[in-house]
Amino acid sequence: MKALEEKILREGTVLPGHILKVGSFLNQQLDVPFLMEMGQEIARLFADCGVTKVLTIEASGIAVAVAAAAAFGTPAVFAKKHKSGNVSGDVLTTTVHSYTHNTDYEIMVSREYISPTDRVLLVDDFLANGKALIGLAELVRQAGAETVGAAVAIEKGFQKGGDALRKAGLRVESLAIVESMSDTSLTFRAQ
Repeated sequence: MKALEEKILREGTVLPGHILKVGSFLNQQLDVPFLMEMGQEIARLFADCGVTKVLTIEASGIAVAVAAAAAFGTPAVFAKKHKSGNVSGDVLTTTVHSYTHNTDYEIMVSREYISPTDRVLLVDDFLANGKALIGLAELVRQAGAETVGAAVAIEKGFQKGGDALRKAGLRVESLAIVESMSDTSLTFRAQ
């Protein structure tokens, strides 16, 4: 998605540790009209998959997932990182390592939100090492549902998580793939 690449170049900032800050439109302040365009593009890419649910992890992936779900006309479901009083009963759960926060989370979704008949699209804001998408796919597997693919706003191609997921057979569509990143420049993978 050329428009996303241009927005990253205009508004993004590279922080130490290969962190790409896109808080002005994606992670803290949301450019809602632009997010809806991203959702439309995700729906176009997966139009032939019969998506019935969109699944992400809280918190930064929720905006992209909601935009995609709106375009599909389906519910968006998000896995919680912390058990709270409103998560009760039978839950799907697995452990996910966060690259950004360098910590492990026990993610969970109430079993009632993903049924065996669902065709689930995984969605996230970033893809680095692929652990979040692996965890989400595991929740779908536990539910007996089908993962139809994964849509990502920004993939860090140099960290190879997306390449490994594709090699393992998961259809991954990223709206922008950062091929290399330094303190002074970003380059994108031709798609």
